[in-house]
Order: sequence, then structure tokens, then C-alpha cells
Amino acid sequence: MKRKMYRQGDVLLMQIEEMPKSAEESVADGDRIVLAYGEVTGHAHAVATTHAKIFADRDTRFLHVGENGASLVHEEHATIALEPGVYRIVHQREYVPNSQRFVAD
Repeated sequence: MKRKMYRQGDVLLMQIEEMPKSAEESVADGDRIVLAYGEVTGHAHAVATTHAKIFADRDTRFLHVGENGASLVHEEHATIALEPGVYRIVHQREYVPNSQRFVAD
């Protein structure tokens, strides 16, 4: 199976084969799952809870997209149609000499 990758601003979703057995379902933010908030505007990279669930295993978060797929939305980016599957959520970082920092979106 060729694994999908999706990027929207500073959020990267990497499809994985299966959810880690130790991952536990996390609480959503109302009717949506927020993957990341914008630092300046407060806008959010989000997916509706009717189509997906969020899980965590230590410091790593995972998104399970149901069989009908889901849409990753953000007020300042084009909507991305996500295919069904399990994705590892990566908050992109940028190199700064002698350190790292999250990419500002």
C-alpha cells in the first residue's frame, strides 16, 4: 500500500498502517478535532468529529479517518480531502541554529 501524506500549513499528516495498541482516544474540541491552532490568528486546522477520531500515545497524536473520509479545514488554507485511514499528526518544526521551534502559521 502506498501511504498518503497531507500537509496544510504547519500540520503534516502521515498515513500509517495501523493505530498503536497503546494509543487512547482523546477528547475532541466540541464538534471538531483541532490538530493545531494558529499562533497569530487563532484559526485552527480541524476535522469534524462526525468523520474522525483523535488518539494519543505519549507525545504522539493520531487521527483515525472513517470509511467516508473527512475534510481538513482551515480559514486561511484550501480544504484537503482526507482518505480513510490512520494518520500520525506532525506539527512541523523549523531549524534555528542551536535549537528547533514549531513553524508559525
